[in-house]
Amino acid sequence: MSETAYRIAQDLYAEHGVNTETALAALADVPISMHCWQGDDVTGFERSAALGGGIAATGNFPGKARTADELRADLEHAIACIPGPLRLNLHALYAETPRPVERDALQPEHFSNWIAWARTHGLALDFNPSYFAHPLAASGFTLAHSDRGIRAFWIRHGIASRRIAAAMGQALNTPCITNHWMPDGYKDTPADRLAPRQRMLESLDAVFAEPIPAHLNIDAVESKLFGIGCESYTVGSHEFFMGYATTRNKYICLDVGHFHPTETLADKISAVLLFVPGVLLHLSRGVRWDSDHVATLTDDMRAIFQEIVRGGFLSRVAVSMDYFDASINRLAAWIVGIRNARKALLAALLEPVAPMRQAEEVSDFTTRLVLQEEQKLFPLGAVWNEFCRRQNVPEDGRWLPQIKSYETDVLVKRN
Repeated sequence: MSETAYRIAQDLYAEHGVNTETALAALADVPISMHCWQGDDVTGFERSAALGGGIAATGNFPGKARTADELRADLEHAIACIPGPLRLNLHALYAETPRPVERDALQPEHFSNWIAWARTHGLALDFNPSYFAHPLAASGFTLAHSDRGIRAFWIRHGIASRRIAAAMGQALNTPCITNHWMPDGYKDTPADRLAPRQRMLESLDAVFAEPIPAHLNIDAVESKLFGIGCESYTVGSHEFFMGYATTRNKYICLDVGHFHPTETLADKISAVLLFVPGVLLHLSRGVRWDSDHVATLTDDMRAIFQEIVRGGFLSRVAVSMDYFDASINRLAAWIVGIRNARKALLAALLEPVAPMRQAEEVSDFTTRLVLQEEQKLFPLGAVWNEFCRRQNVPEDGRWLPQIKSYETDVLVKRN
């Protein structure tokens, strides 16, 4: 039945100049980075401090991963339900150490199990320094801290993280994208906005001073509007990091939840790519603030991928997920969010972009609008299910029973 539905959809898209086989081939060539922290509520394996930095995981659904082995087992079961190439995004606090190791002393060997696991499962790895959930981040400041010694600790952590990422890139023969986000900021109105930004600038330059080849590691910097505990002032604002990425030739990370609700992230992509080498996307669903809800197939999500495809930016945009929901099955959250991101990409790949552009060039905005609207009801689902079938993963409506079975057999027994 699904193959018949696909052939009908293929013919309909072809009538509008869209080749579904070309779209499916492109879809199968774009990796999505799966965030490890959905599996354990951003706990990691240090247990060194409360989350902090404006990060909070809410809910108490049974069965969160307590060890790296449990987390990897959960990842494997989720991956079995996600079509298309994947990467795994790790934070530094997911290191596996036989004894406590401070973050500024972390080495590639502390991630050797992750590297071996990724190689076995045909995955690439991405990385993040963890500038939060640590006693030396309790004040809400890290790289912009007024204490030189504390700044030096976090600088060493950033340097160590880049070296770990380079080792991952070398071991897996693909660049590791290392994203730097710091929670630094004030809850109330500061007396001095400039000095922390000067310290942040100096610290970042120190972190990035060591040249690392781009075939091993690619650095990205991430801004934020505000967070719990830093509502009034964030050192690493969008303007700060846009300037830094532009002048230092870094990727800029655009997180869906890190902007004002009335801002459209899709509109930023073509603008920033005029000035930076690439964009790292963090996809989630901000409901009120940076709430990191599970990504759904919203108009905003579709608009992001439309902008990427229409602009020919697939080679310059890295797609990563960033959400965590402890109120529902954590594996299902992974699966729903990542499948939705890939569905949005498929929808963009199936757009009749050429005739829309032709109409726009001659100011025929009526035709452009009609084409944009009518394609919304084209049979995207049939093409999506064909992609799932070719990727040997369950189609929509067929994967949840096996996750529910894993929940009964494994997850609820952890509590």
